[in-house]
Amino acid sequence: MKIFVVVGTQEPFDRMLKTIDGWSLRNRSASVFAQISKAQYIPEAFESTGFIAPELFDLKFSEADLIVSHAGMGTIISALQHSKPIIVMPRLAEYHEHRNDHQLATAKSFGKLGFVKDVYSEAELIEALDNAVSMKPAPAIGPGASQELIDFLKTYISTLK
Repeated sequence: MKIFVVVGTQEPFDRMLKTIDGWSLRNRSASVFAQISKAQYIPEAFESTGFIAPELFDLKFSEADLIVSHAGMGTIISALQHSKPIIVMPRLAEYHEHRNDHQLATAKSFGKLGFVKDVYSEAELIEALDNAVSMKPAPAIGPGASQELIDFLKTYISTLK
């Protein structure tokens, strides 16, 4: 299984990287590549890069069997466009992973709709990775998105005001 890990560019997300690194050490058959941004923790069990050119990002995304990501909208939408299963772990303000906890609402909302597998702890992330082979992606969306997704996004955005 090829796994592409995306942490975004805002803040380090060492908690997620450490968890995936530990899992990867025990699951050597998985091929993991990560975009780790400004991480202080450097994974030992898989390849990583701080920042990634758009062309390489697109290549890694298309080659991946599974995406593991922070709850960033760009990555979630990309997974939906490419019909890739995605595990989403929101960054938490209490760990200084973001300025606030808006990613919690994103993960919960998309998880409730079945668009992502949302996890909230290291233990849940490990469990999701262990069960990833049985994950099914959400149906692919086009560049215009489905009306259901557009309505969901409008509702979600209105809650942020």
